[in-house]
Amino acid sequence: MREKKKVLVAMSGGVDSSVAAALLVKAGHQVVGAFMVNYDEKGETPGCWRGDYQDALRVAAKLGIKLLRLDFTKEYRQQVLTYMYREYAAGRTPNPDVLCNKFIKFGAWLKKAKALGFDKLATGHYAVIKTLKHKNIKTVRLFEARDENKDQTYFLHQLTQAQLKQVLFPIGGYTKPQVRVLAKKLGLPTAGKEESMGICFIGEVPMKKFLSKKIKAKKGKIILSSGRVVGAHSGLAFYTIGERVGIKFPISNFQFPMFRPLYVVAKNTQKNALIVGHENDPLLFAREILVKNINWVAGQAPKFPLKCEVRLRHRQPLQKARIIKTLKHKNIKTIRVFFDKPQRAVTPGQFAVLYLNGECLGGGEIA
Repeated sequence: MREKKKVLVAMSGGVDSSVAAALLVKAGHQVVGAFMVNYDEKGETPGCWRGDYQDALRVAAKLGIKLLRLDFTKEYRQQVLTYMYREYAAGRTPNPDVLCNKFIKFGAWLKKAKALGFDKLATGHYAVIKTLKHKNIKTVRLFEARDENKDQTYFLHQLTQAQLKQVLFPIGGYTKPQVRVLAKKLGLPTAGKEESMGICFIGEVPMKKFLSKKIKAKKGKIILSSGRVVGAHSGLAFYTIGERVGIKFPISNFQFPMFRPLYVVAKNTQKNALIVGHENDPLLFAREILVKNINWVAGQAPKFPLKCEVRLRHRQPLQKARIIKTLKHKNIKTIRVFFDKPQRAVTPGQFAVLYLNGECLGGGEIA
């Protein structure tokens, strides 16, 4: 991008956003950093974000740019946490990071950046934006990053044309090792900092512990897919499809005890029952799925039927599939996805994301 812009860079205190800021400064843009406080719940470690904020301050000082500190805890609580608790309580397994990108990072953050007079909002996401022209109409498209292992388009598939036109992903054309090398060459304080994992902005907190603060445990039966009761669960919200449960079931017809592990294959929310089976249980696999609330990144749906590739979870290898024409199910627009191979542990509430020739077409929630 040759034209010099006024850019607000979201700086998390990590190496990726640090290098993103550095690249924009090097390119001659008017850069200001912003550290976003999104989660700071009472009763927990106060100001758990402060260490990252100090790192962001050090990087900003090294680059000679100003760093703002902005508070979005209210927006995050209303638009991400409320949704997350509701979905888990209903027995589904949501992906808060997808909604965080849609409503917070490229919703509330972007709105604030524009209000402050910035032309663009930049982040340290691993993704590539390209502007394509067809029949004199320009559209902004989302493509996979150069580093396949770090690619984050799965989490960005809900973004719209209006959002993508106003954002920059400076490190999308680099691999993670290259980003580390750049950080060291530039003398950035975060060059050797380890990556943080876990829920967006919340960190490495055990999910059951996090959910138990808001969702009341409701015990129920654990039932084999064949119908036999084999135990009791502590609440459907605390389990996800494909998860291994702490029960071993004996294999019959052997003179000495042998056991096979059991996995969650389904949830019966009406009966509050957790259905389990062995690793090859038919209920654990699906050849077709229904996907609702589709967002097409280009602003309109492609032609159907469509042969493409689909990803059901972050970093899952792309799966070949055929998509049939949009239809309505319970007054909600949906698509039906037929996979070439059976898919293990398809999880309602998670997202199915579609790809074609490296482009992220969009996706929606697994019904």
